[in-house]
Amino acid sequence: MHEGKRKVLLVASQPIQNVAPLRLMALHPDYEVLTAYCSLADAKLWRHDEQLNKGMFDTPTLDGYNWTRLANWSPLPQLGKFYGLINPGIVRRVLGSDCVVVFGHSYISFWLAIAAARFAGKPLILTTDATHLEPGNKSKWKTRLKRHLLPFLYNQVADAVLVPSSASRRFIGSLGVSEQRIVLTPYVVDNDYIESIAAQTDRRGVLEEWNIPGESKVIVFCAKFLPRKRPTDALRAFAGAGVANSYLLMIGDGPLAESLREEAARLGVAGRVRFTGLVKYSQLPRLYAASDVLIITSEREPYGLPVNEAMICGVPVIASDRVGAAQDLIREGETGFTYPCGDVDRLAGLIREALSDDERLRQMGQAARRRMQTWSARENAEATLRAIDEVNVRHASACRRDWHHSSNDISRNVPH
Repeated sequence: MHEGKRKVLLVASQPIQNVAPLRLMALHPDYEVLTAYCSLADAKLWRHDEQLNKGMFDTPTLDGYNWTRLANWSPLPQLGKFYGLINPGIVRRVLGSDCVVVFGHSYISFWLAIAAARFAGKPLILTTDATHLEPGNKSKWKTRLKRHLLPFLYNQVADAVLVPSSASRRFIGSLGVSEQRIVLTPYVVDNDYIESIAAQTDRRGVLEEWNIPGESKVIVFCAKFLPRKRPTDALRAFAGAGVANSYLLMIGDGPLAESLREEAARLGVAGRVRFTGLVKYSQLPRLYAASDVLIITSEREPYGLPVNEAMICGVPVIASDRVGAAQDLIREGETGFTYPCGDVDRLAGLIREALSDDERLRQMGQAARRRMQTWSARENAEATLRAIDEVNVRHASACRRDWHHSSNDISRNVPH
């Protein structure tokens, strides 16, 4: 029998803005949960356009739970590269734990943790948010490697795999991973924090800050200005919708910023488009709460946290069918709409439909807010802890069987 609290080690590349589940797990009476970070917030690690918004996360990320920082010995430290995080200290942490959860497998440090857990016979849980096999750079060799590696990793190496959405669960199942090994742990933000800011927001005041008339219809787009996010689709659909007295808030920045401004001018809507640049995370709920609908147009979006953030603020969402969050959070015509990625005409039509009926829009916003009441840090923490419980029980049972078989073998070979 295990004495005292079981030590659970969570291995992550860096702190994220959504640590509410970690704070809840810290309260569990049977587990001592420690999060080991392979890096902390450091602008020197943000060398890729995908990390251009990292400096905007200004909410507390290291309070209310136990964590430690591991020394990074990579000669070329950075995020987004396999060799960018090399933290040998993770091995000692794994060996001192009773269960290990590794958030991904994209760094050398993660593989050190996986190897140490398997070598030491520790229960091991992996996580992934993948919804498609093809990597972002569409590398054929990586696709072939993943096709063979992932089923082995999740079926043979890990005891369970955590996924943040039904889209991820469906994808991992399509690789032949046993359904019993896949656990849905909702990808969440701090609902209470966002809701509290939204509730205090003066819509007219926010719109005035951006020189938008108070009675206007406001569409919001929030994403990095990268090709995979398809921000040009948002501009073209807004122009095509032709909704009178409507404005588009483009929240973000990136390599496409200048071309987007040129496109807005070409489409004749520059006077009704507001480019906010990057916005501090603590201020985002104010912009959501001052808007009527969020559009998210990505062609490759494993999840899409703006969907959560907007719906918590009572804002319905129009999302492309390549957004992972859509399947779980968007109920057609009730909390929002989905459309085929790249179909700008369809998106424009849905914008017109959403903004054509004020009462329906209000009801959709209320339904969106209600939906998020059961997609929160609570559900994430509970699902994660259930997975840890189940893995520990299965592992203990397997150990007892092995001990029993070994005892029988010894008994048969001992002379009487």
